[in-house]
Amino acid sequence: MKKSWLKRKRTYFMGVPALLFLSGSIFVNSSSEFGGMPNNMDKKKYETSANFNNGKFKNILPTDMSMSFRDMATTMYDMVKGGDNLAPKSKIPVLHPDSALIASPPVAARLVWFGHSAFLLQMDGKNILIDPMFGAVPAPHPWLGKARFTDGLPIEIAALPQIDAILLSHDHYDHLDYGSIKALNAKTKEFYVPLGVGAHLRSWGIEESRIHELDWWDEADHEGIRFALAPARHFSGRGITNRFSTLWGAWVIHGKQDRIFFSGDSGYGPHFAAIGAKYGPFDFAMIECGQYNEKWAEIHMMPEESAQAAIDVGAKTMMPIHWGSFVLAMHAWTDPIERVTKRAKELGMPVVTPRIGDVVTLKTLAAFNEQWWRES
Repeated sequence: MKKSWLKRKRTYFMGVPALLFLSGSIFVNSSSEFGGMPNNMDKKKYETSANFNNGKFKNILPTDMSMSFRDMATTMYDMVKGGDNLAPKSKIPVLHPDSALIASPPVAARLVWFGHSAFLLQMDGKNILIDPMFGAVPAPHPWLGKARFTDGLPIEIAALPQIDAILLSHDHYDHLDYGSIKALNAKTKEFYVPLGVGAHLRSWGIEESRIHELDWWDEADHEGIRFALAPARHFSGRGITNRFSTLWGAWVIHGKQDRIFFSGDSGYGPHFAAIGAKYGPFDFAMIECGQYNEKWAEIHMMPEESAQAAIDVGAKTMMPIHWGSFVLAMHAWTDPIERVTKRAKELGMPVVTPRIGDVVTLKTLAAFNEQWWRES
């Protein structure tokens, strides 16, 4: 009797992991959230890139993506346990721009921040979305992440004007969101993406003719606005087995009168100075400053490095991004903005800190300097 009970118990504990693995495999292989896979033509194109080697995209500098078993275990434990002040105590209120104003894109650049790294950029009479992650949770399933800090968006997708172009920096869930892309498809003309990201878009119903894939330093002209994909020090992948399968990058945006830089996600490195030398100076730079940890410092800058990166690219004014919306690291949610503004002041780099939903114009940047996060 005892042996029979032990056998059943052993079978049960062996079966649970197997069931979880099977369920996970079915989810990964059947869920559209994970995107598409490159075809043979894609792979041949990647092989011509200097940034592709042995079937994977690579960083300019050696970048260590490995963590020890102890680091992985402690990181997982910390994420499950939680920490102090990782999120605001209550939902952050968002501003809602006047719809009539947003309906008429100006020549001079203006932006609406949606939190994290998502923007509506209006310039030269065009509407451009940058990393439009408008979903509630930056994960392939709501159970796998924590919800957005805000209750709703400054502008709901249905209320957005016709979009001339979407720029995507890479394929991670907090930047490329399946639900957002599906909802934006019908109202978007063109998509500009790093090499490989087109496979995801095609699998979600975007026509090949509307997708423009770029390698680092490639440029594209969109009705008089020049887009250039610049290097970043990061990685990619939406599943367990496709890390480094698509390229990542930053965006240079040159209009008729304004020059803008968007860093995407990146560790610090000499590529920022190279971007500044080739395309700077910039009137405005959106630089990531959050979701960092010493364990992955090579792929996400520390806030003090973010301030230096703004100087390196030749920014006249910087805006810290990649914070204020999600828990993706174990630092206090206000730590990024406090640290980056302190260091920027020491370096003499002007910083703007608009609220989520503010309409930011480059001619009135001095007005956006409230420390609003201290109210939450």
